[in-house]
Amino acid sequence: MKKILAVTFLILLIDQASKIYVKTHFNLDDSISVFPGFKLTFVENPGMAYGLHFGGILGKYFLVFIRIILIGGMIYLFKKWLQRGESNYLLIPMAMIFAGAIGNLIDGMFYGLIFDSGTVYDQSIDRWIGYGGISKFVPVGEGYSTFMKGCVVDMLHFPLVDWNVPENFPLIGGKHIEFFKYIFNVADSAITVGAVLLLVFRKKAFPNGLEF
Repeated sequence: MKKILAVTFLILLIDQASKIYVKTHFNLDDSISVFPGFKLTFVENPGMAYGLHFGGILGKYFLVFIRIILIGGMIYLFKKWLQRGESNYLLIPMAMIFAGAIGNLIDGMFYGLIFDSGTVYDQSIDRWIGYGGISKFVPVGEGYSTFMKGCVVDMLHFPLVDWNVPENFPLIGGKHIEFFKYIFNVADSAITVGAVLLLVFRKKAFPNGLEF
């Protein structure tokens, strides 16, 4: 249990510290180059990991609900796995996924209550609308939105290929090519790395097959 709590706490600490720093020091869509191939680019995401979203405000409520169910289910599974003495090959990656789910849930549930500005949903035009300026903390309940309507803060951007193709280049001349264009956060990274570790070490994580 101590290892699960330690991994979860460490990831949440790094995740929330990085999000709060960016939100209170960057304007929305600000981008700075850290080194070639890595930028800090501040965007807000109303939906899933890596900037994906659907269904407007109802879609957002659905995602919050799914995250709560996932977190509750994982707490139940951790209790069973610990009782069975499962290995760290299972527990540590699952703790990473658990922490990542909590990290993004915190943004969506509470950031609208504690920050004075953020991306909001305009139902009249069925779009999420950004804002100008740098966000500041406000007393709980006086923020830019209400409970469960906050947006997830993303900032990790790895445009390993960022190329404006010359006009005279055959077929794709004048186009802009970027890879990897998705912008994400520490919580997204923890979920992804945890899932990859489970896949790589699946025989050790699930020596008796996939059983819950």
